[in-house]
Amino acid sequence: MDNALDAVLEIFSWVGLGLGAVLAGLALVLYLFDGTWLPTRAVIEDAESGRLVRWFDEDGEVNEARLSREQEHALVGKGMADIFYRRGYRGRMRLTQGSPAVRAVGLLAAGLAGLGLLTLITSWVLLFVRG
Repeated sequence: MDNALDAVLEIFSWVGLGLGAVLAGLALVLYLFDGTWLPTRAVIEDAESGRLVRWFDEDGEVNEARLSREQEHALVGKGMADIFYRRGYRGRMRLTQGSPAVRAVGLLAAGLAGLGLLTLITSWVLLFVRG
């Protein structure tokens, strides 16, 4: 029974730490490719094609983007909203500064690394307890 427990702990520690490190690297790459998102205040208007947001970027140009269903639901009843727009691109906006994909991959990486570290420590404790 001890050998089976040791094998399971060893597998979880290698998979957790290894996959956690790979996913942390992937999260870093995703973060770098995500670019810079700047905060601004936008006006929400109704149009024939749906609800639009319009804002001024850092160069003073007017940008506009159509709201997705999730964004419409989050901004229901509002005439103005705080948004984040992508520097260097026209018409790209979102409601959060950080990317949800980067956040999800980062949390998964942290969870796997935590699992790997926990099983590694458990393995060491069992090694010393058994003598």
